[in-house]
Amino acid sequence: MRTVIFGSIAPYLTSLMVLFSVFVLLRGHNEPGGGFIGGLIAASAFAIYGIACGVSPVRRALRFHPMAISGAGLLTSALSGLVSLGYATPFLTGLWAPEGFMGIEFAFSSVLFFDIGVYLVVVGSITSIALALEERESD
Repeated sequence: MRTVIFGSIAPYLTSLMVLFSVFVLLRGHNEPGGGFIGGLIAASAFAIYGIACGVSPVRRALRFHPMAISGAGLLTSALSGLVSLGYATPFLTGLWAPEGFMGIEFAFSSVLFFDIGVYLVVVGSITSIALALEERESD
């Protein structure tokens, strides 16, 4: 489905969706959202971009293999759980930094890093599946 209109609007739509997915990721601590739904939105953006422009531009835009992104997310999530063990609390206990970071009030916590890890796992795995299906369909 490579029409002129879809092909020309897809990069802008992808950028907007990825930006919105980061917003949903960061909003997820205090309101609905988080790493999983943010990752699904970003993976949908890359799937739309792949349908419109092909698999090669998506792989160039990602810069890393999707499964490497997924592996980095899994490592980030696991390390965020190990931080709590250093404070003699159970695994994956949420820990928060003092109020703010560099003068900006922000909920800087181990939960945020866990959500970022989940986000990367979902983006990597769903994008990998979508790209494999798009490659198979184009053959």
